[in-house]
Amino acid sequence: MTEFVLETRALEKRFGGVVAVSNVDFRLAPRELRCLIGPNGAGKSTFFKMLTAQLKPTTGQIFFGGADITAAQPHQVCQMGIGIKNQVPDVFNNLTVTENISVAARSRHGKARAAAMVREVMERLSLTHLANSLVANLAHGQRQWVELAMVVAMEPKLILLDEPTAGMTADETNKTAELIREANKTAAIVVVEHDMQFIKQIAKTVTVFHQGKVLVEDTMENVQGNPTVREVYLGHDDDD
Repeated sequence: MTEFVLETRALEKRFGGVVAVSNVDFRLAPRELRCLIGPNGAGKSTFFKMLTAQLKPTTGQIFFGGADITAAQPHQVCQMGIGIKNQVPDVFNNLTVTENISVAARSRHGKARAAAMVREVMERLSLTHLANSLVANLAHGQRQWVELAMVVAMEPKLILLDEPTAGMTADETNKTAELIREANKTAAIVVVEHDMQFIKQIAKTVTVFHQGKVLVEDTMENVQGNPTVREVYLGHDDDD
């Protein structure tokens, strides 16, 4: 069995003459949590979209659990055990929180196991008090938490999160950090994010993208103290 849940080898994406991602080697261990950061146009969003099969690499390979998934379609990536949460919540507004999580759980498990997963996930992510609430009536942050619960209920080995705190209040952001740490107990997680205060709450290792390449990969503390990183990213608030 491979020691990496996710690996890319010489991954590259070109749009005509523009190289958005260049020769990226990336490795993620089981139950590791990695944050991807970088300034506007750094390539991290393009890299994320290749991991989720929204974009196909120009060259290079992507491996999940040792299997080559470079040519996989988005629905196949999900079926393999990769949970994906994009910036905009993908939830069922006219269903309750319980029903939303149940839909996700039953897409991967039998009826009895799905019912148990719904209860377990709502307890783990502290959503029990919202169980019978219609998702349409929830605040933005709560809707994001419901989608995260839906992802966790499918018991993925890997969770990919694209700016999970976008549009959240400070309190919602803090709660989201707690939920991600909880989800990380059972799954490896990659988070694309630009909110440095949030990243500090969850990150152990950070991968910094710049001009389509990995500039630095280190602990959060070392990344913060790296003068090159400060020059190209930490002094800016924009993101790609």
